[in-house]
Amino acid sequence: MPKVKTNRVKYPEGWELIEPTLQELESKMREAQMDSHDGKRKCETLWPIFKIAHQKSRYIYDLYYRRNEISKELYEFCLDQGYADRNLIAKWKKPGYERLCCLRCIQPRDHNFGTTCVCRVPKHLREEKVVECVHCGCRGCASGD
Repeated sequence: MPKVKTNRVKYPEGWELIEPTLQELESKMREAQMDSHDGKRKCETLWPIFKIAHQKSRYIYDLYYRRNEISKELYEFCLDQGYADRNLIAKWKKPGYERLCCLRCIQPRDHNFGTTCVCRVPKHLREEKVVECVHCGCRGCASGD
């Protein structure tokens, strides 16, 4: 007789400390996905979703790398379960990318002339002082700002 498989996830130790914040961010994500798109440009509809995904990843990154409040096991669990973006966190660990808003801003194939996004340009080098990224709505994620 075959074993019955269950979908129960075993949460690592310390999960109860970060669960309320992650649940709150998940509810904000659902609200952003269900929000009306009337009167917005096509690209503007995704900006709140990118912002919340960035907040979740930054929260877990800060808990593990800066404050050392969660274990490696819990950190890996969060990455495996999709609570944080593994690739974005990998970029944050590299010099020059500490404040990166999203991965689309550094991919040359998504931009004119094969360069990076305008939000990656330091503020003192910009011709226009107020600039918003078309992909995620970021106003500046260059490390020198």
